[in-house]
Formats: sequence, C-alpha cells, structure tokens
Amino acid sequence: MDIRQLAAGQRDYILHTRRHLHSHPELSWQEVATTAFITRELTALGIPVMPILGSTGLVGVLRGEAPVQRGRTLMLRADIDALPIQERTGLPYASENPGVMHACGHDTHTAMLLGAARILHSLRAELAGEVRFLFQPAEEVNAGAEHCIRQGVLDGVDAIFGMHIWGDLDSPYFSIEQGSRMASCDNFTLTVHGTAAHGSAPHQGVDAIVAAAAVVTAAQTIVSRAVDPHVPLVLTFGEIHGGKRFNIIADEVTLVGTVRTHDRAVRRQVEPLLRRAAEHAAAVHGASITLDYQYLAPAVQNVTPALTALARDAATRLYGADALREMPPLMSSEDFAQYMERIPALFCFIGARNAALGLTAANHNDTFTVDEAALERGAALYAQFAHDYLQADELPRSSGAGQGA
Repeated sequence: MDIRQLAAGQRDYILHTRRHLHSHPELSWQEVATTAFITRELTALGIPVMPILGSTGLVGVLRGEAPVQRGRTLMLRADIDALPIQERTGLPYASENPGVMHACGHDTHTAMLLGAARILHSLRAELAGEVRFLFQPAEEVNAGAEHCIRQGVLDGVDAIFGMHIWGDLDSPYFSIEQGSRMASCDNFTLTVHGTAAHGSAPHQGVDAIVAAAAVVTAAQTIVSRAVDPHVPLVLTFGEIHGGKRFNIIADEVTLVGTVRTHDRAVRRQVEPLLRRAAEHAAAVHGASITLDYQYLAPAVQNVTPALTALARDAATRLYGADALREMPPLMSSEDFAQYMERIPALFCFIGARNAALGLTAANHNDTFTVDEAALERGAALYAQFAHDYLQADELPRSSGAGQGA
C-alpha cells in the first residue's frame, strides 16, 4: 500500500474536479449543483451518501472491510461554498457565475477530499473501521458547521480532520502544528442614534455621523489600552452606513464589524468593553447606541498532541521531513472550530503560494489561485491520516460526539 503513488494516480482526476468546481462556484446555502456533483462522484464509487437535512452538503460513508478490532470512525471534512467576489484571475476555467468566485480555495478542498475518497475506497479491504466524508456548506458565513452538528453529523464519530489551502504558505508544504491556529470570529452591528435637522442648523439636531466617528475612534482603544497587549486581538469596522442627503443632519448610522482573538477570556471581554466605549463616546455628542453582538466561531486550536503527531508522521512518511513548514497563528477564522469544541480534532494547512509561477495572491483576493501541484499531496494526506488513524493502537476518542450546542 503506497498512498503517495495512489495519490499521483489520481492527479488528473483531482485537477479536472477542481477546475470544474472552480468554474461553477455557489454561495453559502446555495451549493445545490455542487452537492449534486459530489453525490454523483461518490455514488459512482459505491460510497453511500447521506444528505444534511435542511441544507446543501452531504456525508459519504466508507466502511472498511478488514476485521474490526477497534471500531473507530473518523470524519474527513471539506467545505464547499464560494464567495461573493467577481473573479479576475483570467484562468481558462474561471468562474462562469458572475459575482461568485472560489476565492478561498474550497474548490480545492472538495477536489482533494474526493481524491482521498477514491484512494481510500481502493484500500477498503485493509481498512478496519469507518471513514466519513463531510462536504460542509456555508463555512464562509460561519454557520455551516453548527448546522451540521445540529443535524447529527458527529453522531458516532470519534475524531475529525480538516485542511485548508493557504495563499501565504509556500506550495506544496504542510503546516501541521499544535496549539492555536486560527482566531475566533464574532460579528457586531452597532447603531448610533441621533436627531435629524437641516444641514445648515446642526445645533438643532444630534449628528449621528459625528457621534459614529467618535465611536470608531474610541473603540480602537479597546485593543491598545483595555486588553493585555500580549494577547492578539483585532477589532475591525468593515461597514458604515448613514445619512440620507447632503443637507440633512443624519439621525442614524450603522457600523458593522468583526472581532478576532485566540484567547477565550479576551473574547468574552470585548462585548462589554465595546458597549461601554460606544455609549460614552456617543453620549458626548448627545447620541445613543444599540449593539447587536453575535458570537460565531471559537478559535481553531489543536489541543490533541496524538492527532498532531499522527498527521506530522503521515506527511513526512509520504513526502519526507521537508514536507513540513511552520506558520504563525492566523487572525482569520474557520467554523471547523465548532467541531473541535465537541470531539477530538485536528486542523492543518497546505500551501498554495508559488512565487516562481506568479501565484502570490492571498485568500479572498479576486486574483487568488493555487499551485495545483499541491493538490494530490492534500488528497494523500487526507487518505494517509485516515488509514493511520484507523490502524493506530491508542488514540483519543470522543465520549460525547454529536451533542450539538
């Protein structure tokens, strides 16, 4: 059994699949054609498919045929949705769906996992246990994982493994590291309430725009003055909407933003700190605020050393010690963290960057693309990890899989 060789044999399939998916991206919760395509591919292999109730996405189930000694069940996960971005790569297989693009690489995740499914299916006679392939919808809106959990996808699953292609990591290397890997993600909508008046008589109203400007400025001191500087924290205002006409004092301004951190305690501190800063800053101008704060994905943290070691060993046995690269923790987020809150889990990265080929755009850029030479390696790692997990003597297992939130 040589999974590296088997992955090389799947190279053309993986590239063809990735390019097909890249040409036909679909937004979160709308991945209907993508789900149908994956269903056809798995069904053609003879892998049974279970839909995810209430949404797109699916789970494929591969049962090993070797005598079951430990009876483990491992889930491998790929996300399938795209972003509302107009593609500007100029690729011959660029998006055919205007304003929608696989700018985060979920097309590659899906292709790699389908490649791994083909590899593992060919090895089913020696697999002692079960591998489930989760093709998850709606990661980009930080909602798909939670929905899948509520629909019971983790029931009976002992551990889960996920991977992300990354534009700042050189291809075709892996980053498989213990500890915090990606930040939590919480979003907020902060509305500043003032009083309208004629633009020529600002003293007769309460200018929500001026008050909102003060709120934005005051909120930045949360990072610089209210939180331990040793703890990474990002507080970003990404949208501002307000005003009706050039000569009317605005009575309302809406600010929309996001908060990222790796620290659980700091994560819980930010909402009350933001509320206090905004209330006081607005009050100086006679305005008031309302705050809608949404807690979305927790931080992605690899906290099970045995799984990290298993994946690192799998990568080095496949491609040598040079296959691994270190990468610092990221302030971006991933709803894979929701699974990590429930069962033993591991999340790693595979590089997309190749400066020699001019592939240097970061994820979520309208020119983002990947070094496709890395994709067969991703499929190989999915498959090798699954094979080794099912064969290992001692590994952590979930005692309460699928409990939901």
